[in-house]
Amino acid sequence: MNKDLVDRARTLASERLAVAMPQRWAHVLGVARTASDIAPRLLARDADAVVAAAWLHDVGYAPSIAMTGFHPVDGARFAKSAGMPDLVVSLIAHHSGASAEAIERGLTDELAEFDRPPSVVLDVVTYADMTTAPDGAPIDAERRVSEILSRYSRDDPVHSAVSRSSDELLATVARIEEQLRLAPARAAQPR
Repeated sequence: MNKDLVDRARTLASERLAVAMPQRWAHVLGVARTASDIAPRLLARDADAVVAAAWLHDVGYAPSIAMTGFHPVDGARFAKSAGMPDLVVSLIAHHSGASAEAIERGLTDELAEFDRPPSVVLDVVTYADMTTAPDGAPIDAERRVSEILSRYSRDDPVHSAVSRSSDELLATVARIEEQLRLAPARAAQPR
């Protein structure tokens, strides 16, 4: 794993979230912990980019970075300006149903600035996000979806987007859980 990339992402996220948004920072810590655990098990390459993106996935909420009010795009723009690799930037931009929220916010052109990353890596970031509660603790994905919906009013773009994309978010979690179940068997097979 590219420790320098991951350390730089952690530092960038910490500088913008740890003090300004401590609860968001707690969530990020949990997401990064999950990604650090599962990415090397599931990905032959790009695990470092996934972990870096996990550290930075919510940096767009930071008051010093938020410009559009759409944290995936704001975070991706920040990561790009900080010199993060294109894969990290695209993972931030497209994580956890961002395309549904972009439609709700009328920001599809802004999201289109960033190539959609391969599903195999995007799914790991989304899984880590959707199985981590706001306080950083592990949470069942269905409970996480319910928790998000309860935090936002029905007319909020986040509520609408998560309502619309919940089936796909839960399917993503199920795909990763299946891959995790098969991962030990894969590791035991001769190469």
